[in-house]
Amino acid sequence: MQLRRCGTDAVLVEVDSLGEVEAVRAVAAGFPDVVELVPAARTVLIVTRPGGVAAVRKLLTTADLVHRPEAVGAEVVIEVRYDGPDLDLVAETAGLTTAEVVELHAGADYRVAFCGFAPGFAYLTGLPEPLRQPRLDSPRTKVPAGSVGVAGEFTAAYPRATPGGWRLIGRTDAPLFDPRRPTPALLTPGDRVRFEAVR
Repeated sequence: MQLRRCGTDAVLVEVDSLGEVEAVRAVAAGFPDVVELVPAARTVLIVTRPGGVAAVRKLLTTADLVHRPEAVGAEVVIEVRYDGPDLDLVAETAGLTTAEVVELHAGADYRVAFCGFAPGFAYLTGLPEPLRQPRLDSPRTKVPAGSVGVAGEFTAAYPRATPGGWRLIGRTDAPLFDPRRPTPALLTPGDRVRFEAVR
């Protein structure tokens, strides 16, 4: 773990895995001097109240990141119509039927590891091993809003139409991002997510 000062009231924590990101986030989340946490794939930016960086640095260097507290997040169910343009490709690559892909994807428990790429775009961990597949060789110039895809160890739903290279297996009408809500993003780091297959 590397700790890098970011300005006067923040520290960037660099780690080697998503598990360590979650551990750092869980430990720092309950600390009173912390005002904002921004996790990513291998880093966590921790912003503190003025003068709080030293205390956070000490907390992180003495914390047990192996036996960490379980992060508490909201439970969110997202309804998905599994009719994506890459569903057959994902099934073929995994050596499964499309029905088995749907069963695996909808049967797993996911956690929001971090958000990025676009407002409301949440990277979810917990994807079953057979569905962990590479991005498309040639990204699409426009992925429709609500598209549900897989790429590498992650699954996600696109909150708005953007370019993208994930393999699309379904779509949702869930309001993933709405700037008019008090919390614009439906999914935030630490939330638990389950997909529910609908017709």
